[in-house]
Amino acid sequence: MSCSAGAVEPRFLLDVNVAGLAKWLRALGYDAAACPGEDDDGLVRMGLAEGRILLTRDARLVRRRVVQRGALKALLVRDDRVRAQLRQVVLDLGLRMEERQFTRCLRCNTVLEPVSREAVLDRVPPYVLRRQDRFTTCPSCRRVYWPGTHLLNMRAELAGIEERAP
Repeated sequence: MSCSAGAVEPRFLLDVNVAGLAKWLRALGYDAAACPGEDDDGLVRMGLAEGRILLTRDARLVRRRVVQRGALKALLVRDDRVRAQLRQVVLDLGLRMEERQFTRCLRCNTVLEPVSREAVLDRVPPYVLRRQDRFTTCPSCRRVYWPGTHLLNMRAELAGIEERAP
């Protein structure tokens, strides 16, 4: 499966074994629902109902008939390290790395909205207000984002994933 231009963007469902991967898929701009407390039957129901690709390290889960017949798309993630998991998902599914980076809340998965500096005066530290003038916010959890050093570090990490791709 490849994610080419014009195609419907994949939406992901992550079980407990790969829940840490959700933040990085969200950083790439992909809808990634992490359900660490959900049992296998619940994951299958949710994946089918929402048209999500199930990401798991549970080989029994991907051997289920619903996956084998193609009704539920699933990817067996091979590594237990998050960076290696991300590299595998990006390569195996042909995900784009640049287009929509940092457009989703890393915490709750909601699409971020641009917001004025004035709207976040009471929600960010004073030193940030002195140095930044571009902000986005999550309409669900109200977390505020700005292009600071954390963003630069995450971009460098994502670039490293891409560079290691064959």
